[in-house]
Amino acid sequence: MKYLVTGTAGFIGFHVAKKLLERGEEVIGVDSINDYYDINLKYSRLEATGILRDQVVAGKYIRSTDYANYIFVKLDLADKISLMELMAQFKIDVVIHLAAQAGVRYSLEHPDAYVQANIQGFLNVLEACRQYPVKHLVYASSSSVYGANKMMPFSTAHGVDHPVSLYAATKKSNELMAHTYSHLFQIPTTGLRFFTVYGPWGRPDMAMFLFADAIRKGEPIKVFNHGKMERDFTYIDDIVAGVIKVADKPAQPDQNWHESPKTSTSYVPYKVYNIGNSTPVKLMDYIQALEKAMGKSAKKTMMPMQAGDVVSTYADVQDLTRDTGYRPDTPLEKGVRQFVDWYSSYYGFSRKSREHLTP
Repeated sequence: MKYLVTGTAGFIGFHVAKKLLERGEEVIGVDSINDYYDINLKYSRLEATGILRDQVVAGKYIRSTDYANYIFVKLDLADKISLMELMAQFKIDVVIHLAAQAGVRYSLEHPDAYVQANIQGFLNVLEACRQYPVKHLVYASSSSVYGANKMMPFSTAHGVDHPVSLYAATKKSNELMAHTYSHLFQIPTTGLRFFTVYGPWGRPDMAMFLFADAIRKGEPIKVFNHGKMERDFTYIDDIVAGVIKVADKPAQPDQNWHESPKTSTSYVPYKVYNIGNSTPVKLMDYIQALEKAMGKSAKKTMMPMQAGDVVSTYADVQDLTRDTGYRPDTPLEKGVRQFVDWYSSYYGFSRKSREHLTP
């Protein structure tokens, strides 16, 4: 099978591409390598899969030095012509679309970036799948689509018509756009509503990375809503396993949809799943696990709720488990410890130095 994975310099995309390569699949990786966060981390992820930084030039296809079955190209998905040329050249079987402009808070100040990347970029991906038919399009949605909904756990049966950030609105738009293309052109599409993902090579704008960085530097961490928050923290390996299980099972029409319509299925080959740990964790317990792994207490600054944020997230993943066998099994403490081990290695923060930081 030949996979196009977008966002392979990003957190989830890097891990998904690597797992597919280890399975022996052919992977074409795409990323614009924008400067939303430290591009050095993005290039480091690429180098971890054998894509050398000094060879990366926009539009140039680069073969990995570690995986003969991996080719990477720096490409902005808003560039429709280049994307179409790629699809024509490589004859892709499955698209796993993980590239996006991420971040809820960033969308308050830079709304145009979200329309360009998440709407125009996704439209181009859909058009590419239309012009060069694929067996399956899997794309990243987000738990943020649940917005003002307060029913827990979040279920794909719940309405998602009240987003509280533009980021969430673009992700809901992606689901609607995907359904339209599944209806018009019979493209099998599956959307994955990711719940808070963490682990090695994580994004610097996410809580665990921000907290670890502040603890290492002896700076205070910002604890929003005075710590009265819960997140369905999901370890990256569990997420990757779920993404690939879904990719291996193209969406099918729901034969009973007209008699019993559901929001997560359709009469066309369209599906939406939650993908999370299904075990919400209190923010303060999360911080405590990080403090234990780092061997140092955090200085905490209690803050009010951030605009565009929500108090709790909690994924109902019963349909994903039923359809694919997805079962996340990484305990929080283990996942946090593995993140800290990577973080320590990447930034030269050794185990020995941590032994002297016990509060």
